[in-house]
Amino acid sequence: MERFTVRLTAAHKPAGGKPLVFKNPVLTASGTFGYGMEFAPYGDLTHLGGIVVKGLSLRPRPGNPLPRVAETPCGMLNAVGLQNDGVESFLKNKLPRLPWHETPIIANLYATSPDEFGELAAILAAEEGIAGLEVNISCPNVKNGGILFGQDPKLAAEVTEAVKKHAGHLPVIVKLSPNVTDITVIARAAEEAGADALSCINTLTGMAVDVTTRKPLLANVIGGLSGPAVKPVALRCVWQVCNAVKIPVIGIGGITCARDVLEFILVGAHAVQIGTMNFIRPDAAFRIAEELPQLCQQLGIKNLADYRGTLQL
Repeated sequence: MERFTVRLTAAHKPAGGKPLVFKNPVLTASGTFGYGMEFAPYGDLTHLGGIVVKGLSLRPRPGNPLPRVAETPCGMLNAVGLQNDGVESFLKNKLPRLPWHETPIIANLYATSPDEFGELAAILAAEEGIAGLEVNISCPNVKNGGILFGQDPKLAAEVTEAVKKHAGHLPVIVKLSPNVTDITVIARAAEEAGADALSCINTLTGMAVDVTTRKPLLANVIGGLSGPAVKPVALRCVWQVCNAVKIPVIGIGGITCARDVLEFILVGAHAVQIGTMNFIRPDAAFRIAEELPQLCQQLGIKNLADYRGTLQL
């Protein structure tokens, strides 16, 4: 299985830090896999490349009112509102139950100011069981009129710098939003601010309505669109970002099978995250990780590192 090992080494590797090593490129996406243990009945968590837990905030969040999820053609809208137990509860009650000795556990950070992001990073960096930090910059900056950090290169850089300053030895992955004019501008800003890797994409902004009730399907009215419908957008974003930066990129968006994984690696991604498919089939991530080596053998792919970024234009 060495040919399927993924090492995220970057120009900004923290002093004393180690490369983030995944035994395979199949990770789970934040917000779609709970805290990890919820999916243990459907497969062996140690067979995954990594687990990105649902977004963590300094204090518990109740999330948005119901309904929070709506089905759309080839996709799903959600406006969960980052409901979570808070970082302290996660570290005390959830993390000890995860197989962090064998599978890298990546914490996803949610905050509304750079200082808050830094405080959260410092708490998580002190824990032995956390292998990396993924920064959700699709968050509103409450001190700047609610503009999302991920829609402004300066704000994205400020958050990245704040997390890096307090992350210690942990690698920092910045998760990019597709809801921008040019995603490469944000990608380069995060890279220059010290990001060790990037993940993209987060959900696209969308909405759905019911012509009978004349009401939106989500109580929040708008939400994040994910699922197979967004894969072409995700592929385009990953390809653009991989050609714009020198640090590793993790692809996210509409991945349902092993062939989808190879598509993202072909355009330059080092690894991928499985998201909405976990709602359709709770065993999806485990199944895809198992099927990937077989597909590679069928296609004559001997080493993913050699295959990565070999798209012929």
